[in-house]
Amino acid sequence: MSEAFIHLSVLGEEAPEALVGDPDGLYVDGTFGRGGHSRRILEKLSPKGRLIAFDRDPQAVEVARSWTDPRFTIIHEPFSTMTESLAAIGVHQADGIFLDIGVSSPQIDDAARGFSFRFDGPLDMRMDTTRGMTAAEWLAQAEERDLRHVISLYGEERFAGPIARAIVARRKTKPLETTRELADLVAGVVPRNRKDMGQHPATRTFQAVRIEVNHELDELKQALDAAGGLLKPEGRLAVITFHSLEDRIVKHFFDRAAHPERGLDPRLPLTNDMLPKPLFDNIERIKPSEAECEANPRARSAILRVGVRTVSPWRPEDGACAR
Repeated sequence: MSEAFIHLSVLGEEAPEALVGDPDGLYVDGTFGRGGHSRRILEKLSPKGRLIAFDRDPQAVEVARSWTDPRFTIIHEPFSTMTESLAAIGVHQADGIFLDIGVSSPQIDDAARGFSFRFDGPLDMRMDTTRGMTAAEWLAQAEERDLRHVISLYGEERFAGPIARAIVARRKTKPLETTRELADLVAGVVPRNRKDMGQHPATRTFQAVRIEVNHELDELKQALDAAGGLLKPEGRLAVITFHSLEDRIVKHFFDRAAHPERGLDPRLPLTNDMLPKPLFDNIERIKPSEAECEANPRARSAILRVGVRTVSPWRPEDGACAR
């Protein structure tokens, strides 16, 4: 596997610094990518430390399997399965869990993956190319109402209705098979006088279809729930997001976990010692420096949120924090 595609890890110094509290501990990188954050996490670990990484992209896993550090293990599964996948290798607790949400630069820059309209390639968009429905297959069979819903919800696209109708009309004569075909179709529907003229008209639609094909938001919710149950007291959860849909989920998760009493009926006669105790505390929000944003424009939208697990037991119903 060639590593010709360059990936700059956003918040590459800040995230490992916030994550690693005990150099002798066991850590999980739920999104190996090309290993930028994993490499820096390993640099902070002692010879006794251990890092287990996850990725569902076969190309990323191939890179990870070339690493020879005995402290490192790669698992070819989505991070939503971390509870079961870790249990299968005898791991039931972690000192820190890191998630870098979204698509990596090598995925975007590889035309064959179909993530970007900047290159003409097959409409695939799957993060794991060994399983699941491609973007082309989903676009070919989704009902118009489902297309409209996904493009509106996940793409926050005002013209989701006209775009959905255009997709349905187009596939009656010829299915959409390439990124250029989808981009051109959307560009022909979205009015040219829209406010965000600096953005390609298909940007929001591509984001929406990618999220749907990979079930990204559901995967994130499941991973946050899993992290709550896996982290030891004083263990740290660090999550980088790049757009509002993801960040909203992470922020809500931490807010609910830090203030579980907010979900209670205020009319209940509860004293302070009867209220549920926080599940996370010391919540931080970290943004990239101006210098990093200048060197890597992709970093501008990034937000790192970090929380520290308390001693309060995590129960199955606490998973509702992510929903």
